[in-house]
Amino acid sequence: MREQQGLLTNNTIVAMFQILKRTDGGFRETPGTALKNESSGELVYIPPQDGAVVRDLMGRLEAFINNDDACDLDPLVKMAIIHHQFESIHPFPDGNGRIGRIVNVLYLTRQHLLDIPILYLSRFITAKKSEYYRLLQIVRDRGDWEAWLIYMLSAVADTSIETLRLVENIRILMADYKNRIRTEHRRVYSQDLLNSLFRHPYTRIEYIQRELGVTRQTAASYLDELAQAGLLSKHRLGKHNYYINDPLAALFLDPT
Repeated sequence: MREQQGLLTNNTIVAMFQILKRTDGGFRETPGTALKNESSGELVYIPPQDGAVVRDLMGRLEAFINNDDACDLDPLVKMAIIHHQFESIHPFPDGNGRIGRIVNVLYLTRQHLLDIPILYLSRFITAKKSEYYRLLQIVRDRGDWEAWLIYMLSAVADTSIETLRLVENIRILMADYKNRIRTEHRRVYSQDLLNSLFRHPYTRIEYIQRELGVTRQTAASYLDELAQAGLLSKHRLGKHNYYINDPLAALFLDPT
């Protein structure tokens, strides 16, 4: 999703929510939202309840996100502040955690710290979820920002290292597939086919047909040949065959 004129606007954030939740809704309008401890059910935090207040706070947050001259903050520190404020406003009925993490990477992309939004912070946060919620609440209760900022900076650092490792492992795997297909399956080899096999962990006959501009029969023969050679695994679900690039899928599940 492209930010309008380089801005990360509330319209964009609402559009992400609508796509994620498959709804035409927006910011919360009715009271009743309360955050509870997942284990004990204990009430932890009550975000702003009034719809007008939520909209006002999100308007202020939008201005803060897009005003690069408002304060002399490192973009990573500002990202951590933006994330805390977003989660504390809790503007949507559901999906705030996922939307908030997307906002993180879009902000870093806007600041040219990322070329494309590929920093997957969710893995780090999910692995340290109790610490994440604890530090969020410490800022709300005591205004103690230091531990929260260190947590978020650690999330970026660890995830960046993990992402670089993942990209390198994908590069190595793609080079191996290129060599094997080009030498052992010359009839089917093309750079377009290779790119398609690595664009997603799985593919279908229709995808290859469309992306290579070949007939359905030809696309099916290409994929079946690669499946017979063990480069893909073939699965049937309903009326469709799916061809999974298992080593690529494994890298996404465990990039180490």
